[in-house]
Amino acid sequence: MTDERRQDGGRRGPAARIGLWLGPAFAVAVLLVPPPTSLSPEAWSTAGIAAWMAVWWMTEAVAIPVTALLPLVLFPTFGVLSMADTSAPYAADLIFLFMGGFFLAAGMESTGLHRRIALGVIAAVGSSPERLVLGFMLATAAISMWISNTATAAMMLPIGLAVIEIARRADQPEGPTPFGSALMLGVAYAASIGGVATLIGTPPNAVVAAAASELLGFDIGFAQWMLVGVPVVIVMLPLTWFLLVKVLHPPGHGDADAQTALDAARARLGPMRVAERRVAIVFGATALAWILRAPKAFGAVTLPGLETWIPQLRDSTIAMIAALVLFVLPRGRSEGGGPILDWPRARGIPWGVLLLFGGGLSLARAMDGSGLSAWIGGGIAQLADVPNVVLFVAIAALFVFLTEVTSNAATATMGMPILVGAGLALGVPALPLMITAGLASSMAFMLPVATPPNAIVFGSDQITIPQMVRAGLLLNLVSIALVTAVALLLLPIAFPGAP
Repeated sequence: MTDERRQDGGRRGPAARIGLWLGPAFAVAVLLVPPPTSLSPEAWSTAGIAAWMAVWWMTEAVAIPVTALLPLVLFPTFGVLSMADTSAPYAADLIFLFMGGFFLAAGMESTGLHRRIALGVIAAVGSSPERLVLGFMLATAAISMWISNTATAAMMLPIGLAVIEIARRADQPEGPTPFGSALMLGVAYAASIGGVATLIGTPPNAVVAAAASELLGFDIGFAQWMLVGVPVVIVMLPLTWFLLVKVLHPPGHGDADAQTALDAARARLGPMRVAERRVAIVFGATALAWILRAPKAFGAVTLPGLETWIPQLRDSTIAMIAALVLFVLPRGRSEGGGPILDWPRARGIPWGVLLLFGGGLSLARAMDGSGLSAWIGGGIAQLADVPNVVLFVAIAALFVFLTEVTSNAATATMGMPILVGAGLALGVPALPLMITAGLASSMAFMLPVATPPNAIVFGSDQITIPQMVRAGLLLNLVSIALVTAVALLLLPIAFPGAP
């Protein structure tokens, strides 16, 4: 679900040390130069602060959520926004949707339900090497739709390694095998791909939705996003599997019964416990409520949604209801009787991601309100005659390759207000540009540092960097083509009349 980069609190690397001073230096340099005649002083100050934040985000000079706190200090200080206007986006509606999703994921992890689902999916697919890779990818993607892609990859890693060792033939030496490479890459890539399906699946999705609400006044519903996200997963996941097992790392037929490892892992889980059942019910009811919240039109027939009877009901409301239920619902007498989700476990959710959203929305508000976004967009007006397909390919390619070296959430956050300005200047709807960038920001496949799932599976010693680069480059190109096709063909259907 998330791609929040970890910082170990140790010494900064060279890039971080340079970025620590380069960020404020950029801001000072901008502020010392008189603003262009077409730009207000507030917009020019916003440009300097945005440059500071961009440098810190790209170099990770400080933890990414810490950079998101800069608007709270700098915008009021330089007269860009009042403190009230600066801080309001940190409590935006969609931030609570993500918070509720984090609590729901914590409840699933606390009971082990996510592991049972994963092993069940893998067992249902089959035990031949190619089918095992498919099973692991399906399970990883399904879990990553709802919980952290980092946690999902970490959970699948030991299961995968056990299966790899069971499947290793007697004549195969220690080290990477084609099956092991395909399986580990499949887990990493499926964790990133699966997160695209839902609004809470990965931060760029929520960044797009929050920016659309803040800058365009357009609300993207949970079910509405799935009209785009789920088809992307349905196409991208089997394509990735096919390329891994048929082109890049054909695993052969295998001589050992890898089902042994899976059966042992499932046996260790034992029968389904009361707490697992209760979390499954809450999870299913929450997902159903998200899907059925808004009325659904089928030609001349419109089915009422939950908001027909509760007009103020939002996806974030549903998420917080689910969270509160988990804090109240007991585990069952045999498991101690305490609540399924208690505060010691709940406070471990990635609060930093919520701060990142807030800081990004505050920056977007300042860029939009000061006129900076429109001014930047005016510089892009020279692309007005470029065909739409070229425009979408360029945006997809830019964000796909940029997210290889920067946080996907930070990349999407910086891009949203600029794309709004670009849409205004080009005379095209901004929302398709934003969604294209958001989808592309989740397609980081080339490098171990690109996203935590890549780093996790790289640590398995089943993959070399050249292998990951080769597979990732091919998938990056495939994802650029797919995201462009979605932008041109699917977005007009899923978001008719988008601003």
